Amino acid sequence: MTYKIKSTQNISRDCMVCGVENAFGLKTRFHQTEQNEVIAVFTPQQVHQSYPNITHGGITAAILDETIGRAIMSFYDRNTFGVTLELTVKYKKPVPYGVELKAIGRITKDAGRIFEGTGELYLADGSLAASAEGKYMKRDLGQITDTEFMDSAWFTPTDFPEEISIKG
Repeated sequence: MTYKIKSTQNISRDCMVCGVENAFGLKTRFHQTEQNEVIAVFTPQQVHQSYPNITHGGITAAILDETIGRAIMSFYDRNTFGVTLELTVKYKKPVPYGVELKAIGRITKDAGRIFEGTGELYLADGSLAASAEGKYMKRDLGQITDTEFMDSAWFTPTDFPEEISIKG
């Protein structure tokens, strides 16, 4: 399926999932679709492995958690986040490292301070590797961190694709 991208979300310098200066991070980019879903694009590396040639299941959970939690930004603004209350992950296939992968997340219920969402992680061939559902508390970034972070380490990448395809 091909998704039209309307914008890209902010990333940071040091985050394990999106931090561009974190030597062991995933350096994930997050893009908002016209359907208000979020697509994460990332390439896990050998430092993220559990068994040989397989990405650790905790990395799978982290990417799904972040992608679902960020989906709320599609409905509010770049400083509205989801803080995880519950996350259930179902693992379907081993996740390799060294290849570009994509995850997609969406909001399924928005009830004031609490929202729920679902997400999927896809392998390069388009097959489903894992799925998740979660419950989150809506928080403004200013409630989580300080203005120094928001001013110096929280930024919008200047480049993003017009479309993203997930085989399937």
